[in-house]
Amino acid sequence: MLYYLYEYLTDHGIHIPGLGLLKYISFRAGMAVLFSLIIALVYGKRVINYLRTKQMGELVRDLGLDGQKQKEGTPTMGGLIIILATIIPVLLFTRITNVYIVLLLVSMFWMGAIGFLDDYLKKIKKNKDGLSGKFKIVGQVGLGLIVGITMYFHPDITVKRKYADAKVVNRNNVEQNFMPTEKITVSTVPFAKNNEFDYSGILFWMNEKDAHEWAWIVFIPIVIFIVTAVSNGANITDGIDGLAAGTSAIILLTLALFAYLSGNIIFADYLNIMFLPNMGETTIFAVAMVGAVIGFFWYNTYPAQVFMGDTGSLMLGGVIAVLAIILRKELLIPVLCGIFLIENLSVMLQVIVFKYRKKKYGLEYAQNNRLFKMSPLHHHYQKDGFHESKIVNRMIIIGVILAIVCLITLKMR
Repeated sequence: MLYYLYEYLTDHGIHIPGLGLLKYISFRAGMAVLFSLIIALVYGKRVINYLRTKQMGELVRDLGLDGQKQKEGTPTMGGLIIILATIIPVLLFTRITNVYIVLLLVSMFWMGAIGFLDDYLKKIKKNKDGLSGKFKIVGQVGLGLIVGITMYFHPDITVKRKYADAKVVNRNNVEQNFMPTEKITVSTVPFAKNNEFDYSGILFWMNEKDAHEWAWIVFIPIVIFIVTAVSNGANITDGIDGLAAGTSAIILLTLALFAYLSGNIIFADYLNIMFLPNMGETTIFAVAMVGAVIGFFWYNTYPAQVFMGDTGSLMLGGVIAVLAIILRKELLIPVLCGIFLIENLSVMLQVIVFKYRKKKYGLEYAQNNRLFKMSPLHHHYQKDGFHESKIVNRMIIIGVILAIVCLITLKMR
């Protein structure tokens, strides 16, 4: 809103000292992260107290973990803090008519609503199972459809790729290094030279024109899979104090940097990456969420004063997935979201190995010879005697390493 105020005043010849800073994405991003952090820190405690008065405490199942029963009654639905602290600076500092901002807001509210409904059923309706897994999947698939269709058909979602033999070095003529704006389903392949992959290439039996016309058949299901996988990964990771929040903050900050570089034609030219018109605004959204998550992390570190619940974890995973997709960096997700991936895989492998051993050796053998002492992986380490703070700190360090590897891909091709 403030950007539009600046434009309105400027168009009417009204010049207020300092207001011109609002035209810079870097300034608005800095203000957004500052506002979101302050909102989360100042109002987070009030939200926690409100949730406590509404008896929104966590019901803890006895899994035999140290310190587990002490968490009983800790308020959940803390994801509301993240949503509140993100939405206010986004409305203030972004150009909210930008298609990417609209898509991210829809993603945040969509997944937040699914998570909220799940938490509501568990805490208010006393339904220990919460929202059925089928309905969660339907919600995730629905968001994937919205994102995939918008990405494919919306006229403002385009790319500008660099000519292979581009030689212009004068930054005033940088645009000459790029091809005309294209409406294509192209993504970035990490660690590869000429690292652009067009989903239409999967339809290799078609001619080029038909393949581009029908690329949505491949692209949209892949988007649905990514949204579902990442949101579930974040949800599974949210099992001990601070883990999901800490790792998500690192991922979001990395994606914010990608957004800033991809949305600036000068940096895109220097780094030899795709230029994504209108993408710069998403930097503001991403850093606003970083500030909100860090502010929430203040109250979520061990011993947690609040849990994010599915309201926060499903929402964070959904937004991260959509950010990666619109940035054409979805193929980096296995690296960037490596913590989510290994947590997801640990659950899948635990089930697969258990079923195999049960079938081959019997139930008793399978129960006494599990692949992990408990899944997801963070519970395995808890069973191994590691304090949850140590597990969280080490996983955050691993998350930082994975983020650095992703940033290195900008030049390592």
